[in-house]
Amino acid sequence: MDKSKTSNRAKLALGGLGFAVAIFFAVNIFANAALKGQRLDLTEDRLFTLSEGTSQVISSIDEPITVRLYFSKALGEVNPRLQTYFNRIRDLLDQYANISEGKLRFELYNPEPFTEDEDRAVAFGLQGVPINNAGDRGYFGLVTTNSTDDQETIGYLNPRREAFLEYDLTRMIQGLVNPEPKTIGILSGIPINGIPMAQQPRWAIVDQIADFFDVRNIEATETTIPEEVDILLIAHPKQLNELLLYAIDQFVLKGGPALIFNDPNSEVAIAVARGAPGAGVSDLGPLLKAWGVALEAGKVVGDLDTARRVNVRRDGQIAVADYVVWLSLDKRNFNTNDPITSNLNRVNVASAGSLVAVDGATTKLTPLITTKVRAARIDAEKVRMNPDVVALFREFKPEGKPLIIAARVQGLTKSAYPDGRPKPDKEKQLESVATHMAAAKDPINVIVVSDADLLHDQFWVEQQDLFGQNYQVPFASNADLVLNALENLAGGSTLVGLRSRGETTRPFSMVLRIRQDAELKYRAKEQELVAKLKQVQQEMTQLVSQEENGGEATVTTADRQAIENRRREMISIRRQLRDVQHALREDIDNLDMLLKFLNIVAIPLLLGVAALVLILFRRVRHRVA
Repeated sequence: MDKSKTSNRAKLALGGLGFAVAIFFAVNIFANAALKGQRLDLTEDRLFTLSEGTSQVISSIDEPITVRLYFSKALGEVNPRLQTYFNRIRDLLDQYANISEGKLRFELYNPEPFTEDEDRAVAFGLQGVPINNAGDRGYFGLVTTNSTDDQETIGYLNPRREAFLEYDLTRMIQGLVNPEPKTIGILSGIPINGIPMAQQPRWAIVDQIADFFDVRNIEATETTIPEEVDILLIAHPKQLNELLLYAIDQFVLKGGPALIFNDPNSEVAIAVARGAPGAGVSDLGPLLKAWGVALEAGKVVGDLDTARRVNVRRDGQIAVADYVVWLSLDKRNFNTNDPITSNLNRVNVASAGSLVAVDGATTKLTPLITTKVRAARIDAEKVRMNPDVVALFREFKPEGKPLIIAARVQGLTKSAYPDGRPKPDKEKQLESVATHMAAAKDPINVIVVSDADLLHDQFWVEQQDLFGQNYQVPFASNADLVLNALENLAGGSTLVGLRSRGETTRPFSMVLRIRQDAELKYRAKEQELVAKLKQVQQEMTQLVSQEENGGEATVTTADRQAIENRRREMISIRRQLRDVQHALREDIDNLDMLLKFLNIVAIPLLLGVAALVLILFRRVRHRVA
């Protein structure tokens, strides 16, 4: 009777299992029919959903654009992560092509060694990487071209850049939609263009900008922003006339992007003006307040964590001290979710200021560069002339909160000149009323940095002479910060919205923790085993030497027993190692089975149920109709 019951239970179990399998396949069939062509993005960062900015760029394509993705299959074979990254890029580009309505063509190439595809990859400037000992190279790059042969290239698609993949792809396409270089209007109160009469060359930062953009200098005496200017770069503004301030106000309100370097204590400006009162303080009139951001007056930022060590003379002696207002900011201080600062390594600033949001501001202040909590604001007067570096360090008291050194300002705002254009003359007054913009129709796009000295060569680059040729050797990422900001601003609001989207390759924290804990045990046991093995080998060497010199009579029973004890101990430790490895493997295998079940059964089952609910809902709605 018991056997019969057991047999029936087994049959019922098998039948239930068979029924469940049948339901599973049926649900998947229904799901495939009901959700055909549908994409469901369940990732935390919406990795597989194109942003609105990308859609805008794709819709603005007015001529055919070809995107060529070069990927050597051999790379995927030796590096599975590259294969995974390639799959994501291919799927993303498929989406780009699908929404382009035929304006964007996507082509895929496998540049094998000694083929025409490899020759083209090299000609396009793609970077080959070794894949074997025979010297063969693999390629993983992207080339985009338009009908006039303008070209944008990514020489190597590094997975470390995955978080900004959509940003990089969309920026390339936008560069082909508008291939003409943007014009940067530079308005500066410091001698960024050099001092010809003093035989001082223009700063290296201007050379860097001129390599990528057209540069137009704007004098402080001008009253308008030239029409050809696409982006404003303002460095340490001083004594600007009201008409020029108004022109900047209107430029920004009408959607013109701006990069502002405002400084409470420009050391370069003070040196040029030979200490003249007020020379180091930037002045942008009422504009910053109107945009919703303020530079705290009379204060500079000090930070213990990033203070640069400098040589100082004190009491007739040369000493090394931390200069708390000369900061060497690193990755800990950068906003990694913004493309402007995500790839920076180090930015040097000198007596930078502190940015804060204005009370009641209608704009949003997004920090790009900040200190950590061991920072404080210091009276600018203490560092203006002959600062006591040692005293500043000894008297320093951290405020316990981060301070903002650079920030992005976005949002709707009103004009700093509510009454319209200042009255220069009666002739143009009527025109000014007609063209005056009282408030921005679209969000403004401004980046504010609280230091202008970071632009000067001494803080980021060395000039080296090699056989009569001058070379610029950067030791900090100051120029990268400026170029990243200008490039981002050049893309307008479409690129600004493309933030970090996360990565497809996510570490399994639980797996890593299990593995790390077990490996710690393994390392401890391994070290113990190695030490004991070394000890036994030394004893064996001594015994062998004794046998060779004096015979077996010199080897005592106690010695043999000690060696035997060591051998037994080694066997025991090896057994423990196997146990640790087995436990590690068991824990990981159990977790692996759970993940496989969730991916293979649970999630498809949920989708299938959702499809059935959708089908039933449609049928009910159809009957009601």
